[in-house]
Amino acid sequence: MNVLIVDDSRLARQELRRLLQRHPDVTVAGEAANADEATARLQELRPDLLLLDIHMPGRSGFELLADLAGPAPQVVFTTAFDQYAVQAFEVNALDYLLKPVDEQRLAAALAKARAALVAEAEDEMPQPAAPARELLRETDQVFVKDGERCWFVRLLDVKLLEVADNYTRLHFHDVHPLIPRTLQQLEARLDPAVFFRVNRQQIINLKWVEHIEPWFSSTLKISLRGGGEVEVSRQQSMRFREALSL
Repeated sequence: MNVLIVDDSRLARQELRRLLQRHPDVTVAGEAANADEATARLQELRPDLLLLDIHMPGRSGFELLADLAGPAPQVVFTTAFDQYAVQAFEVNALDYLLKPVDEQRLAAALAKARAALVAEAEDEMPQPAAPARELLRETDQVFVKDGERCWFVRLLDVKLLEVADNYTRLHFHDVHPLIPRTLQQLEARLDPAVFFRVNRQQIINLKWVEHIEPWFSSTLKISLRGGGEVEVSRQQSMRFREALSL
């Protein structure tokens, strides 16, 4: 795991380097003393993880993330100030470490970063080919049963599918039945021109999209007609833009 350390304090950068030496799988790819240096380093090094101070000369750590043009790496804030924790997690930071950085807290943050990188890699892996079956069209009707209740619903009316333990929950006509299928199984049957996997947990019907707005760390947030919002993962945000842009 390649790490970029961004902190205006040389002593703070040295201390982080010392602590990171205890993790053999971690390589310090570089350092930056301010946001401008960090921007150039990010483009050059493409690190997996950013250890980021908040208060620095010029732009703050938050402003650095907001100004990034491309996908951001995973972020762990390292700061002497405790009042920004909520704002840090609003920008999808993995963790928020107070200086002086505790060795065990840093180890826990690195464990989160490893898990997040594994999840991203799994998202990018090609899925095993399913047996050839004709895709369901949006005008097709499907039979849905949840307990004693049954529905015969057009796929056009299903606006959202999401993971619920080992089941998938459908959203249509203000009802939310569970069906004994995984989201991956259903995705293999759905028309990708209509149904889009926005993250590991949810698939949306593109016909139900009402509003799209830029979100944190180059992601997107989508509002659906009739209520409901979904956040698109970083990887899927890139695919969404590529697939639907002119």
